[in-house]
Amino acid sequence: MYSSKELRQKIRAMYPQIDQTGAEFNVRYDEKNRAWLLHLKKDNHELNHYLELNDAEKCLDGTQCVSLGLDIAQMFNHIEEKQF
Repeated sequence: MYSSKELRQKIRAMYPQIDQTGAEFNVRYDEKNRAWLLHLKKDNHELNHYLELNDAEKCLDGTQCVSLGLDIAQMFNHIEEKQF
């Protein structure tokens, strides 16, 4: 298995807007749900996304990270709408 640090670094590399916007971003393994919990927060917008183990592996090898990408894009779209 991989570490939360490895997963976090890969996701930040795939979605540079996380760092560009200064959003808080944390990754931890949730034993109860047997999935990775990704928490993203910017201002009053928050996203909690559960990433199943097999999906996390696909993200790490660069194959696929679609559901997470859609959630992140939607969150940042909401943030941009509120700024105008």
